[in-house]
Amino acid sequence: MPSRSYPCHPCLKSLNAFALFAFFAANHLSASVRTFDLTTLTAAHSFTAERGYGFDLGTAPDTAGNPFYFSVAVPEGNWRITVTLGDTAAAAVTTIKAESRRLMLEQVATAPGEIVARTFIVNVRNRALVPPEKNAPGGTRVLTNDREEGSLTWDDKLTLEFAAGARVRTIALEPADVSTVYLAGDSTVTDQRWEDGASWGQMLTRFFGPDIAIANHAESGETLKSFTTGLRLAKVLERMRPGDWFLIQFGHNDQKQQWPQTYVEANTTYKAWLRTFIAEARRRGATPVLVTSPQRRTFDDQGRIRNTHGDYPAAVRAVAAEEGLALVDLESASRMLYEALGPTQSPRLFANAGKDATHHNNLGAYLLAQAVVQSLRDQNCPLAQHLVGDLPPFDPAHPGNPDDFKLPASPQRSTVAPRGT
Repeated sequence: MPSRSYPCHPCLKSLNAFALFAFFAANHLSASVRTFDLTTLTAAHSFTAERGYGFDLGTAPDTAGNPFYFSVAVPEGNWRITVTLGDTAAAAVTTIKAESRRLMLEQVATAPGEIVARTFIVNVRNRALVPPEKNAPGGTRVLTNDREEGSLTWDDKLTLEFAAGARVRTIALEPADVSTVYLAGDSTVTDQRWEDGASWGQMLTRFFGPDIAIANHAESGETLKSFTTGLRLAKVLERMRPGDWFLIQFGHNDQKQQWPQTYVEANTTYKAWLRTFIAEARRRGATPVLVTSPQRRTFDDQGRIRNTHGDYPAAVRAVAAEEGLALVDLESASRMLYEALGPTQSPRLFANAGKDATHHNNLGAYLLAQAVVQSLRDQNCPLAQHLVGDLPPFDPAHPGNPDDFKLPASPQRSTVAPRGT
């Protein structure tokens, strides 16, 4: 049965919990819709495989307003989530992330007594692959690494993270028949599990409306070759459908000659592998988009960013032009961004308190995601039609004051360095 959307319905602002349930019942005839009233659940309703839903990771809402997680066991696919937010007696600001810290809703403010509904799409996946036929090459599972063990990205449930101060009344979810944007790439794209790391791919979800899904298959340390041999590409292609999109960003690790099994030369094998990814997406009716790798934060004596990527960004630009593809030039955008802030302020965009010159924190990832979005808009790429409607223009040469960025940190932290470092 087709899913039905109900974003920001004006009537919801004044409804109590009972009336909200009536609203959902009246607007969702599909038996597949599941609604959870968090105002009636307690810490005892923790997630178990037997229950199939509940508060997770040892958390639950409390009077102190601490962060908490809520999970529901679901099959892989795209899920439309509608949450009702607000407090009958107090003002609140709610930020929601999904799975491994994908930003879904950013600081939704509600006045005392105001109840609002917001809708977004979460992509859920697991490691399983359709088994190959007898005697055929392939595998039955994606070959994940040790760093991914325990990741919320690869389990059999949908997990929502509610930041400190969140006020959540109900959660409704149902399968969503929408197009999907698949992301393939490395540590600068992947959903980083822990603070203080972050990547632009996990921020991109905040900028798209509830009519399209973002499926971030990027992973730290990956290259074009390893993404294929590890069956990550097979997983993407197995799920890809006509009307989907495929954003491809590799280069950070592909350029490493000390990795002979996955090294590709910029003007020959690198281009050839990019064209393979492009052809596979097109064969399935999806639209590929190429993305150049953001630069590392290495300044010269004149305060300019050094090129640490050699001929690889130029190779991506050339393939995009030859194949007639949209190009998101993050290499150029990152240069402008870092140089605008200079050697003193630009470390504020990077992980490990700025000691890492490659991997970003929440602020850096958010700004690069804005650069991706602005590039799609500037090119009138049809994918930009799915962006939320309240986005101001973004100029990486004028990123604004870093002090103005306010995104609640996630509870989970780690000093584990990303693969590929």
